[in-house]
Amino acid sequence: MDNLMKTEWYKLRKDRSFRFLVWMLTAAAILFPLLALDNGNVPTVKDFYQESILGPHANIIKLIPSILAGFFITGEYATGTMKSIVSSGNSRPRIYVAKLITFSLGTIIISLILPVIMTGSSALYFGFDNMPDWSYYLQTTGLIILYGAAFASIMAVFSILFTESGKTIGFLLMFFIFVDWPLQMLAFKVPVFEPILNHSVFKLIYDISIVNTLDRGDLLPLVVIPILTFLFFAVIGVFIFQRKEIK
Repeated sequence: MDNLMKTEWYKLRKDRSFRFLVWMLTAAAILFPLLALDNGNVPTVKDFYQESILGPHANIIKLIPSILAGFFITGEYATGTMKSIVSSGNSRPRIYVAKLITFSLGTIIISLILPVIMTGSSALYFGFDNMPDWSYYLQTTGLIILYGAAFASIMAVFSILFTESGKTIGFLLMFFIFVDWPLQMLAFKVPVFEPILNHSVFKLIYDISIVNTLDRGDLLPLVVIPILTFLFFAVIGVFIFQRKEIK
């Protein structure tokens, strides 16, 4: 397992799509706060973090890693790498778990670029007064890590179903862009489904920015649900990968 993890981590670091996404988000994290200076009304770092970083960040977690999934996981079918790995003597569950963990780490890195680098750059531009409370900052970044891993586990399942990167990327982007509306309609039409939706990662991810206003009863599901989601889809992924024919 250790050798598999080292191999997957090496491939992730050398993956061109991963490097491109990291550099793209880093550039955005450094340059985007400058737009706020053009408005003449300089915000505080605290407000900028909650409104401009955490506000739209759910889409970053759901969409940007979908591109990585297509190249890092599905792309190995086209190059024949997946067949070589399966033929190496390692069991399929171990192969999938190693790939899932590595992909999840890549997703977490991508997900943390804006909260970490953009917060730092905005502090340099706006001043270090009125920074986010450390407890709030650590809570939100910790939740971003959990939800990044949870959505990575969902992406990984779909990534092993397809054999072409383009199909995987296209499907995942369309799925995560439009999934909220069908789920909301289903909850409206079938009331019994509403509690399930309200306690799913698709709904709870939008509560990260208001974690400081939640009581303990609401905070517990916000932490536990992404962990259970990761484990659930990890099991599903192992089950599918064991039975998938790899040519």
